[in-house]
Amino acid sequence: MITARQARRWASRLLIVLLALVVLVAAALVVWSRTGIMEAEPEPLEEVFGDPGVEVTESSSSLVLEPAAGGPSATGLVFYPGAKVEPDAYAARLAELVTEQSMTVVIVKPWLHLALLDRRGLDTFTGDLPEVGTWIVGGHSLGGVRACQVAAEADALLLLGSYCATDLSAHGLPVLSLAGSEDGLSTPTKVSEARSLLPDDAAMVEIQGASHASFGDYGPQDGDGTATISDEDMDAEVSTEVEEFVGSFA
Repeated sequence: MITARQARRWASRLLIVLLALVVLVAAALVVWSRTGIMEAEPEPLEEVFGDPGVEVTESSSSLVLEPAAGGPSATGLVFYPGAKVEPDAYAARLAELVTEQSMTVVIVKPWLHLALLDRRGLDTFTGDLPEVGTWIVGGHSLGGVRACQVAAEADALLLLGSYCATDLSAHGLPVLSLAGSEDGLSTPTKVSEARSLLPDDAAMVEIQGASHASFGDYGPQDGDGTATISDEDMDAEVSTEVEEFVGSFA
């Protein structure tokens, strides 16, 4: 028969083992999250930092791109990167929203390079920009999945090579989904299968020739298709579609 003292001893040992396992899992996650980071290509990023029309502000939590002139932005975008993709890799792709549409773009620096683990609310990234009246939340790949989770805190949702795991079908939220015809990860089939989780009037656009990695500037990605669209054409496609989208509700 097990005595109360023995039971307490076994319970203590079990607790120690469980705590050790939690520490090991957490350590393994940190190591994994810092291994194989897809870094921003230097040339597109240098063009953004050298663009006189873009004011760049960087902090530990985000990279902020604002119009260098013309007063406060009426519309802003909080953008979540894909898993293990360097946030700077999206600066060039989103810079035309700043220079051509006078938007403010806040690119989140997620915890451990994984947006799904980042539980900070949207106001963490919008609170210092009270002059922006309308906020879109968006993301690429798994960053888009996180954007769907906080979409209720925003005025609109933008998905780039992504789809929701959260049911937003009953929300009156304006949604634009940009997919790539050559995307080997968020494939057109996967995007279509998750369509029912979005509002009926969500705008679904497939960009011909775009791969998964076409939505950023970080080089090729394992499992992806081969892009046949140039970076310049991709910039123009994203900018044009977002401009029409914002004009439909702002």
